[in-house]
Amino acid sequence: MRLAVRHVTRYRFDPPLAYGLQRLRLSPKESHGQHVREWRMQLSGARVEATYDDHNANHVTLVSVEPGTAELVIACEGLVDTADRAGVLGPHTGRLPLWAFLAHTPLTRPGARMRALAAGLGADRGDRLALLHALSAAVLGAVDYSLGQTDSATTAEEALAAGKGVCQDHAQVFIGCARHLGIPARYVSGYLLMDDRVEQEAGHAWAEAHVEGLGWVGFDISNGIGPDARYVRVASGRDYSEAAPVTGISFGGAGTDLSVSLAVEQQAVQQ
Repeated sequence: MRLAVRHVTRYRFDPPLAYGLQRLRLSPKESHGQHVREWRMQLSGARVEATYDDHNANHVTLVSVEPGTAELVIACEGLVDTADRAGVLGPHTGRLPLWAFLAHTPLTRPGARMRALAAGLGADRGDRLALLHALSAAVLGAVDYSLGQTDSATTAEEALAAGKGVCQDHAQVFIGCARHLGIPARYVSGYLLMDDRVEQEAGHAWAEAHVEGLGWVGFDISNGIGPDARYVRVASGRDYSEAAPVTGISFGGAGTDLSVSLAVEQQAVQQ
């Protein structure tokens, strides 16, 4: 499947920004079942300082915001060919050892509720894949998909306690519980081709867990399925903070307005 993506992030600062430095994880990379045919990033109000692959093997663009900027625009677009691999990404690679994905982070550390959720799974603990599918279903059953109830600082335990959240929260509850069960897990950010619309409000997030004999396997907890050819994988990390599309620091511009426009659509492939 060939997917066309256009993702525009726009910041308005009032007063204008005095200084800013941002780390952008907005460039998908080659992986099993994914081929990036073309990808472009255009900036207005900022300039590229460096590009590199981070410790999670994500493509990172480091940009500095020009002093006095009142509007910063980050526009990305490109074409990505994808294949349905039933959610299986394959063997572990990268700079971080596999055991690093067993370590809890502040966003994924389980409390009493997450430990109870993991303990209550009825699946055979010896069948890791079945156990993970049961965990995915349990998380979705415990946390209703609801916009505006959480933010980027909400922990997995807080989202589970509230019983409401979005794909970010579903992924982090799943990750924290999987690690509690002794299974390496990580967070994935990217794009999803929707069945009912092209224009979207934001990107998507899911989780991956490591299964012996298969390697990394994806779980889209919010939709109750494994990632297929409709998914574009962009970045991964131990939690949201390591795979977030945009992170950084800024001075001045106390009043900040953020808007995002995103379009994902399928394109015909000429033979």
